[in-house]
Amino acid sequence: MKITSAEFLCSNTDVGKCPSEPLPEYAFIGRSNVGKSSLINMLTQRKGLAKTSGRPGKTQLINHFKINDNWFLVDLPGYGYARTSKKDKARFQKFITRYFTQRSQLLNAFLLIDIRHAPLPIDLEFMEWLNSKGIPFALVFTKADKLKPGARDEAIKMYFGEMQAAGWVEVPPHFVTSSSKTLGGEELLKYIGEINEGFRASQSRF
Repeated sequence: MKITSAEFLCSNTDVGKCPSEPLPEYAFIGRSNVGKSSLINMLTQRKGLAKTSGRPGKTQLINHFKINDNWFLVDLPGYGYARTSKKDKARFQKFITRYFTQRSQLLNAFLLIDIRHAPLPIDLEFMEWLNSKGIPFALVFTKADKLKPGARDEAIKMYFGEMQAAGWVEVPPHFVTSSSKTLGGEELLKYIGEINEGFRASQSRF
């Protein structure tokens, strides 16, 4: 799949104010400073679509982008930033929980992980929560350009080993990406395209 159009629609913290069009939706989320905005800009090939910043935790809202006029890409706030106040963390948890549990057109979440780091409890807990709510998700390893190919493979192997040790019988789909080297974007978009095709095939039967 190739992205030919990407339009920013809205930002808010109220799930009820999210776009009402019944289009497939994909949410991108991860720890602060994981490279989420850069990845979105790489996928859409629009340098300034998602705002990047050297300051972790810049994204504070649910940001909707309409892609190819037939699906939504959602940029969610980063979590785990140490300087975020307890009040802001509680607010984030509340509206993100509402988003994932109330947004019926959400077909898949993409959890971004910095490939250089071992699994952190906050990431494993979030995976467990998504799984407990029956929300399909895939892992997106970012910043792959920071490691040599052999080291990337070893990092992913170690990551999945720790997940299995934590009780995961089957690991989710995963993608290895680098925004600066435009690595992994085609595979990720192909995955989204396949889900979209399955969704539309199921809708045409009714």
